[in-house]
Amino acid sequence: MSLRCYNTLTRQREPLVLLESGRVRMYVCGVTVYDLCHMGHARSAVVFDVIYRYLRRAHQVTYVRNFTDVDDKIIARARREGVAWQEIAERYIEEFNRDMSFLGLVSPTYEPRATEHIKEMQSLIAALVRKGNAYAVRGDVYFSVKSFPGYGKLSGREIGDLRAGARVEIGEKKEDPLDFVLWKSSKPGEPKWDSPWGPGRPGWHIECSAMSWKYLGETFDLHGGGQDLIFPHHENEIAQSESVWEKQTVRHWIHNGFVDVNQQKMSKSLGNFFTIREVFNQFDRHTLLGREVVRLFLLGTHYRSPLDYSVQALKESRESLELESEERSVADQVRELSSRFWESMEDDFNTPAAIGQIFEIVRVVNRFLSRSLADRPGSSAFVLVEARRALAEAGEVLGILSIPSGEYFRSLPDGTHEPLPSADLNTVLTEKYVGGKIAERQEARRRKDWALADQIRSDLLDRGVVLEDTPQGTQWKLREDGSGK
Repeated sequence: MSLRCYNTLTRQREPLVLLESGRVRMYVCGVTVYDLCHMGHARSAVVFDVIYRYLRRAHQVTYVRNFTDVDDKIIARARREGVAWQEIAERYIEEFNRDMSFLGLVSPTYEPRATEHIKEMQSLIAALVRKGNAYAVRGDVYFSVKSFPGYGKLSGREIGDLRAGARVEIGEKKEDPLDFVLWKSSKPGEPKWDSPWGPGRPGWHIECSAMSWKYLGETFDLHGGGQDLIFPHHENEIAQSESVWEKQTVRHWIHNGFVDVNQQKMSKSLGNFFTIREVFNQFDRHTLLGREVVRLFLLGTHYRSPLDYSVQALKESRESLELESEERSVADQVRELSSRFWESMEDDFNTPAAIGQIFEIVRVVNRFLSRSLADRPGSSAFVLVEARRALAEAGEVLGILSIPSGEYFRSLPDGTHEPLPSADLNTVLTEKYVGGKIAERQEARRRKDWALADQIRSDLLDRGVVLEDTPQGTQWKLREDGSGK
């Protein structure tokens, strides 16, 4: 497998080496179902949906994404509303599924609920107690962090530093401030299950260890989630699972970055969140366009980088999609006109009608390019591919359109993009446009976005423009043959 991706555990990009050729085992932490999902949840869901879609093109993928359906926050909301905790969990599982449908997610292979796997959790906890990695105190069971020498390897944190900032909450019975709960003794009115340590409910971290084991086995290929889960949740998962199985249980860890609002992480605790529902209500919630606007926005920044949310950014994503939709429409028109060209030739070699189709292609494409270059330079890929193909084939038959594209390059001081007397598509190039692309490339290089800088150079070369980086700055010229070959 040639795929390389960043592994949080090793802090480097590396090949995704599978346990079993042709099969991927993948677990992604889901949501705690006590409220509506916000755009931070949407980013994680869409990122791993894309990874799932990509991997299953060539592999059998078992994709597990869980629900945490018993938790302090669920219990607290149920008390505020005066309803059963199960009602809160069911309500927000249904709302989650509705939101994911809006986002166009492919369903995972399994979507287990924590409450359906109490038996597996108790089995793991019992094993940890037997091995000396956990201890019971008056109905509670804690994991002993000092019993796991590798603690901190995922987050890169030192135990000494962690212990210095940790404290024991009132009522906790742990031996060390870093120890975390595996099983909580029940309090009046809380959900509870019988266990060897008394009635209670599981801690959060043991849930994912149990469910990943149930559906993927002792060791699996890929574990994902939001960046905020690296510590303590995923760090604790590693400690629990590797203590039980005495081996590495996850081969590769992938974490997506936060969605920020004004450089602060979007979260319910900060009150700066926007729900998926709110965003879809604003951007065509019930249309495919609305779905694609949100997905384009979420995927327009690399998944590990922070993504700053704003209404303006969503509007720009929508405008991009609308232009691309128009671009596809114009490309379809070009294909239709090309078909009419050949129909004219087949109708007793009707060259006047055939030439009319050529000029109609030029008119349609120039009109589109004048708008697209003004609104979003470089957004003409579909149209240019179709038009160049159609004109090359037509020109070869008629013995025309053989002059190099550079012959038609024009400098329009006012920045307009009028149709020029040539069927060649490079007629819309202007000094202003090339200068703008050079400035865009310089900004990309300043940010060390080398991929974008190289792409701009390549795009200009495709249009017959050669860039040369000199001590005096970036210079440009047309290729002598006027082509990008």
